[in-house]
Amino acid sequence: MTAPCPKCSRESQHAFRTKDYNQRVTGESFDYYRCPSCGIVFLAPVPPDLEKYYPSEYHSPPSTPDEMEMLARREKYKIDLVKEFVSAGNLLEIGPSWGAFCLNAKNAGFTVNAIEMDSACCRFLSDVVGVNALHGSEILPLLDQVDPCDVAVLWHVVEHLPDPWRVLQAVSDKLNPGGILIIAAPNPDSLQFKAQGKRWPHVDAPRHVMLIPYGALSRNLEQYGMKTVRITTRDPGAHEFNLFGWRFLFANLSGNTGAYAWKALYAFGTLVGKLLSPFEKSKDRGSTYTAVFQKETGK
Repeated sequence: MTAPCPKCSRESQHAFRTKDYNQRVTGESFDYYRCPSCGIVFLAPVPPDLEKYYPSEYHSPPSTPDEMEMLARREKYKIDLVKEFVSAGNLLEIGPSWGAFCLNAKNAGFTVNAIEMDSACCRFLSDVVGVNALHGSEILPLLDQVDPCDVAVLWHVVEHLPDPWRVLQAVSDKLNPGGILIIAAPNPDSLQFKAQGKRWPHVDAPRHVMLIPYGALSRNLEQYGMKTVRITTRDPGAHEFNLFGWRFLFANLSGNTGAYAWKALYAFGTLVGKLLSPFEKSKDRGSTYTAVFQKETGK
């Protein structure tokens, strides 16, 4: 069984068949393939109605100002990373959920625009976080409504996009010369994926339609006038997602056996994650990566 790679069109062998182990909104099975040329792991066919696989509680805005501030503090490392390269200006986030990063960026002095497909999150971004939020699942038309920016970020969004390359090219075009693009995504070359295969929680079928190796990401962004300035699988976000992968690998095995079994397996996964942490912190083995790209001047 084969399918053409959505990026390079190379005929790709079937890698595995899996199910929605994370959210369990469907009992369907989903087929993934791995391109022998660019290494991309992709879902085929992609369901035409992907939005129905996102449960209503997928995004949960905080209920109090204190909770909002607490959750935002946990993501402070993201704005600290941005400020290493750009200290002020227009910032665009695609797929911000309720807006923890948007809040940090606003508090740091950036002018923030957001594109979000969840309508409730969009209202929260506008009314509570206080940033300009555009609602819709079609990103390209919404980008036309956004001013040129100095920073663009996609924190764990690119893997959800059926056609990420057109989006990334359009975002690159929207950046001012010298501006930066930050992408965080699951790492299909990780230790976890090698060990867990089709049950890896970061497969998250069918919501994750494409797992892109960072080498393939870098090569393609270079075609859009972007140079790679940093890639790491050892940032604070990767450490959290390393634990997430082991916790939910085991917790998902509980099925419908009840809360006690789920909690016990979750705790066991936490222990496994902590034991394996030194190995996952070694070069390139982390479950996710964060990559920073800079638009070349004159582009």
